[in-house]
Amino acid sequence: ITKVVKAGEADAKTLRRIFDAVGFTFPNRLLASTEAPDGCPSHIFRALAVTLLACFCTDPDLAGHPQILNKIPIFNEIITSKADQNDCPVKSMIDDAYQCLGAIAATTQGRQQLVSQGGVSALCRAFLHQGHGCSQALGILSGILSTAMAKCWKKSMSDLLALLGTLSKEFCNTEDKKKFELCEILPHFLPPVPFLLKGAFRKECFQNLYTGLYRILNSKLSASQSEPALKLAGCLIASYGSDWILAESREVQGKFLALLINLACVEVRLCLEDLTPEEGEAKRDVVAACYSIVEFGMMVCAAEESSSLTEEQCTQLVRIMAEAFGAIIHYLKQQVGPDKVQDSFVFLSVRLLSAWLAEETASLKEAICDLLPFLIQYTKALFERELASGDVSSWTAELVLSDGPGGPPCPTDALRLLLPGLCHLTAEEGPRRILISEGAPALLLQYFTHQWDVLRSSQQTSDIADGVEMSLRTSCGIFLNFVVTEPDLIRKEEAFSSLLSLLMSSLPSLVHSRKQCILAANFVTLGLMLSRLLANTPVLLETTSSKKFFGAAVIFLSKAYQAKTDPKDEMMRLEVSDCYQEFWEEISELWFLGMQAFASCVPLLPWIPELVLESDWLKLIFALLDHASPMSVDMELVTAFQGVLIELAEHSQQCKKFILSNGGEEKANLYGMAALEQCLHGE
Repeated sequence: ITKVVKAGEADAKTLRRIFDAVGFTFPNRLLASTEAPDGCPSHIFRALAVTLLACFCTDPDLAGHPQILNKIPIFNEIITSKADQNDCPVKSMIDDAYQCLGAIAATTQGRQQLVSQGGVSALCRAFLHQGHGCSQALGILSGILSTAMAKCWKKSMSDLLALLGTLSKEFCNTEDKKKFELCEILPHFLPPVPFLLKGAFRKECFQNLYTGLYRILNSKLSASQSEPALKLAGCLIASYGSDWILAESREVQGKFLALLINLACVEVRLCLEDLTPEEGEAKRDVVAACYSIVEFGMMVCAAEESSSLTEEQCTQLVRIMAEAFGAIIHYLKQQVGPDKVQDSFVFLSVRLLSAWLAEETASLKEAICDLLPFLIQYTKALFERELASGDVSSWTAELVLSDGPGGPPCPTDALRLLLPGLCHLTAEEGPRRILISEGAPALLLQYFTHQWDVLRSSQQTSDIADGVEMSLRTSCGIFLNFVVTEPDLIRKEEAFSSLLSLLMSSLPSLVHSRKQCILAANFVTLGLMLSRLLANTPVLLETTSSKKFFGAAVIFLSKAYQAKTDPKDEMMRLEVSDCYQEFWEEISELWFLGMQAFASCVPLLPWIPELVLESDWLKLIFALLDHASPMSVDMELVTAFQGVLIELAEHSQQCKKFILSNGGEEKANLYGMAALEQCLHGE
């Protein structure tokens, strides 16, 4: 029976009939038998049982059967046995055990059981001992690690590190075709950062990997040789940055990194420009690895702190990378249609291009403008797909979902990737016109609303909440660009009235949260800037919602400064308050812009002065001016206070009376507020 099955002469239906006839009782009895017949090897019954189980495992349904899974410890024992593995019957039994383990690893439940029952460690040890069939162990391990990497490393870290050490050493020392085979294998065994130990092992492992790749990439290579090397380099860059490039000097490290980025850019252009769509399809994995290298190159060249690259190298690489991005734009424009919206490679291409737009909008501007309609429609399609799922809690902070190196990435939140680039593009006339014509404001409002719902969801982790908050803040920057440059659009586009309504209802819950201070600053300033343009619309009638918004805005604006004695000269100075000090670098421009916008709203909304009086903000301003030395107050702050005080005095007799009764004229004179002084002297 086993010979017939192994020869492939039994179809699935026949195999199932054989299994039904034999069942698990017979192989279980064979495994339980400890005494062999006279003249037979001691393992004869076990070998026959494993052969039967290997036959059963040719049926994928049977490979995940509990009676197969509970034999994993036996298979582990067989492949790691110290018995004479040159003995033909023993070899056959080991081959059968590997066949069982491979079939088990092909099922989801089987992989889980292999991890929990020590299968990963057994496979590592089998390879390290270089026994019969050990090459099969690497293939099975690769499959398990590609779908359960973190669990594998958590359970079997010492064995996996030993295996990685052996593979990296062989990679460094081998000078034949095996070196290129190892390029394909090694990415599966690179551990997540927390599991890569520090110290001697880390240094030795990285040194071996760098040395091996240096020898490959500095040689004349065919495509079949360079591609595996680039894939390995891409995995190393994606996982460890440039930490693994342990060159003998900073100069050599810089040259190697520049070479790597250059080769990656050339490969991207070759695959996306020169190959047919069918040929390019076969190269996706190497291009994806090159994307990781190019993205790291962008980060290094954009970093303010000097890296191992010289300024001249960075300039050259930016020019070379621009050519690679030209190829990506060409690919997205020429080859990507509506049927590829959920294509993971398209997502990776948009992801990398979005990172480029966030850093470099001046380069390739014409080509980028031509591509903007595609980018808006693509991100919109993905976003609407997410919305259709109806589960806000499923929204993820991850930009690419993958279970390990080589695992297929899944498109997720593409619009979030594009936001930083849109923040730059909406500040420019040409791109902004295109974005408006493609309906970007309405899409951004829908996205903004959704993200706000996600942030409010109590089910989100802190990592997801941080990512969502950042996209909300970036969206505010985009909306501010529209508000400043397109006032007519704001007044007629319904999306902006809806946006103001959302800000008005949301700000009161943010303004008292220290953790969300930066987001509150964005909401305040954007809301006030919108209010200047929409003061005559129904959204800003004297309603509870609008009053609560302006009341929250007053709270935010009023808490920015405090009077403090400087121990050096005993002078009382106005300083940023303790609650804003940590965030001031990020919110100071928003605060000053918010003060100007608030002042502009006073003449447009007659009920604001009364709200200010009720809030005691005027008292706080004059208390600060009373305590501080005029010489210590920055002129920009004086101008901000003056702008608010003038509008309140001009449009409210009660406010003017309060200012006068609190020494307003004297303060105006002391602090050089000539415009306020003139206003207070007027009738």
